[in-house]
Amino acid sequence: MTSETFNLLSFTGKMRILHLTWFAFFLTFVVWFNLAPMLQAIRTSLGLDQAQVTTLLVLNVALTIPARIVIGMLTDLYGPRRVYSGLLIACSIPCFVFAVADNFTQLALARFALGFIGAGFVIGIRMVSEWFPAEELGTAEGIYGGWGNFGSAAAAFTLPTIALWFGGENGWRWAIALTGLMSLIYGFIYYASVQDVPKGSKYFRPKNATAMEVTSKGDLLFLLVMKVPLYIALGALAWRLRNVAIFTTATMYIVWLGLLLLYAYDSMLAVRANRRVLTEEVPAFQRYSFKQVAILNILYFATFGSELAVVSMLPLFFADTFGLSPVVAGMVASAYAFMNLMSRPGGGWISDRFGRKPTLLILTAGLAVGYAAMGIIGSAWPVWLAVVVAMACSFFVQAGEGAVFAVVPLIKRSLTGQIAGMTGAYGNVGAVIYLIVYSVVDASTFFFVIAGTAVLGFVALLFLEEPSGEIAEVDEDGTVTMINVGLKA
Repeated sequence: MTSETFNLLSFTGKMRILHLTWFAFFLTFVVWFNLAPMLQAIRTSLGLDQAQVTTLLVLNVALTIPARIVIGMLTDLYGPRRVYSGLLIACSIPCFVFAVADNFTQLALARFALGFIGAGFVIGIRMVSEWFPAEELGTAEGIYGGWGNFGSAAAAFTLPTIALWFGGENGWRWAIALTGLMSLIYGFIYYASVQDVPKGSKYFRPKNATAMEVTSKGDLLFLLVMKVPLYIALGALAWRLRNVAIFTTATMYIVWLGLLLLYAYDSMLAVRANRRVLTEEVPAFQRYSFKQVAILNILYFATFGSELAVVSMLPLFFADTFGLSPVVAGMVASAYAFMNLMSRPGGGWISDRFGRKPTLLILTAGLAVGYAAMGIIGSAWPVWLAVVVAMACSFFVQAGEGAVFAVVPLIKRSLTGQIAGMTGAYGNVGAVIYLIVYSVVDASTFFFVIAGTAVLGFVALLFLEEPSGEIAEVDEDGTVTMINVGLKA
């Protein structure tokens, strides 16, 4: 890591890497969330019913669950430069397919495949952690995540206008295709412009890239338990697809059986990768607590999971509640995501200055209160007040995300991609569960359900241990390097 000062106006050294990487993430969010502001136009153009619309929202985040696990492993193995570039280039293809789709089935398949681009987040977490020291990591990761997440607001704010510029019933197709073109071009730019680590630094890789490594028998069992919700969310998606007649009942059962077998295989890989802990004790200086990962998973379920779900439904919510036009509803709804510019970096910065756990406790409590307030928004409210409440709630949501990922890279450097992948996947599990809830209840109940899960996250957070001291990383040749994970006094 470099000793360069933290100067956001700089475009050299570590700051150059940060700027290039947050913009890569920004583009993934523009592509990933080009659906929400275009939903009304797509619904009108292709005659979709409400069940089909909500199914597209769920499909948009479904594949990201396994994708974040896979991309996290690939990142630890091959490095963020190659993996991020490849993801941006490859995911332009389903984006183009979605833009030319002319029926619901084609839309659904393309949207499902496009969910893979949502895995881009975990790549940048590893990249940024390689370039910034522990005392700056929360701020740097917050800027990466917050400014990148702003891509959803940029899409909501600009795509309806771009569609109007192109005009006609197919304006939405041109707007979505344009986002795919941007992703394709920037994939090549990113590959040519970044390096995985500063000159002279070592890129640590896990000993086994097929499954997350743990350091005790109890943690291995904990890991197997924490994998279960990932498969439950995918099973719930299959149930949802049966309800909109994409799957038959028989197909749903086949998918469930396949998920059960896949979980068994996944568990076998995890046990095989961690055979060492079954027969010998890992030296104390190499250990990390998987409990920390599990708690962060729960918190990200409530924070990022709710953000994905709310960003997906908020334009329609404002349009239906207040009778706004698609362009105005998109602009108003973008206020929720707009907070990413400051709140997520702010959450990381506060975490760097005042401690990881205290910051998370305050932000999680605020998140619960914020969603409870959104649950009482109604058509009698003035629109400006509803926007203020949404923005206030959004601050706690996104600052909480920044604070979560101020902790993730401090747990175990060589596993950062995999830990970020699992934590990020829990965010998508939350999104799938929340959006399925949204498909069967009204908006008010939907917001209250999120508030309830935030309370559960607060309880889990009480068991989090503040990262401190140093943790060992062992190179391929057996060289031990001690890495600081604590904040400066």
